[in-house]
Amino acid sequence: MRRKKDGNTMIQKVRKAVIPAAGLGTRVLPASKAMPKEMLPIVDKPAIQYIVEEAVRAGITDILIITNRGKTLLEDHFDRTPELEERLLAGGKKEVYDEVVGLAHLANICYIRQKETRGLGHAIACAKAFVGDEPFAVLYGDDVILGEDPACGQLIRAYEALGLGVVGVKEVSEEAIQRYSSLKVEPIRNNWFRCTDMIEKPSKDKILSLYSILGRCVLPPKIFEILEHTAPGAGGEIQLTDAMCELARSEGMTAVDFTGKRYDMGNKLGIMQAQVEAALQHPEIGAEFRAYLKEIAETL
Repeated sequence: MRRKKDGNTMIQKVRKAVIPAAGLGTRVLPASKAMPKEMLPIVDKPAIQYIVEEAVRAGITDILIITNRGKTLLEDHFDRTPELEERLLAGGKKEVYDEVVGLAHLANICYIRQKETRGLGHAIACAKAFVGDEPFAVLYGDDVILGEDPACGQLIRAYEALGLGVVGVKEVSEEAIQRYSSLKVEPIRNNWFRCTDMIEKPSKDKILSLYSILGRCVLPPKIFEILEHTAPGAGGEIQLTDAMCELARSEGMTAVDFTGKRYDMGNKLGIMQAQVEAALQHPEIGAEFRAYLKEIAETL
């Protein structure tokens, strides 16, 4: 799975992805009390399916979903359901049958539990045995990104071109950057930047730029060595941003201002925005839903 670059450097192809999905979903309670927030529907598919499908479209073949107690629904969704499948076939619903069966064959999907809620960095550290000595993509379980060119794939192309860890970024407001992360960046070409520093949830006087990591990254296996000695940071948790900061400062990273629209599925407004905009594009209900929205808009 290696290829040569410039005759000397060996860059591995990215074929594995990790989806951290162990969060408690406190921002969308009570909906997430008994149902994982990753299973909240966007029209007729749960959020986690959009994320897995994005990874598969980007060429990923092996996926690890990191869960915790109460999230077995995630495993059930990507498993076979013989009773349902038999009923669909008996009812002549072959197209739906194919779609349901296809969920179990999207990729090689496995699961591991994060037994303690100790932060995103700790969750990623749980994936060490799965990843091995390979680069891997990280797709945050809270973030659905919709677009023709999968965001994950855009980052993978940058990694395979330059051989450095990659973060997916967007410009956000000065107010929002203080809730996320801020990156020190220099233009490379088009929507690619060199990233040499970052800070998690900066105060106003420590903002490096308005570019923030939003939901996607591609990391070298070296990140696991860094995570082993990463001290708890913001919120008393082991922050992945702190480990990536060390990586950026020591050897640099690439920041890609990806195309596609991001929806925060850990946020009530983000959920509703995803629902509405996905429904407008849905081949089955899009036209009728658009007409309905126009009717509603006239009453506002």
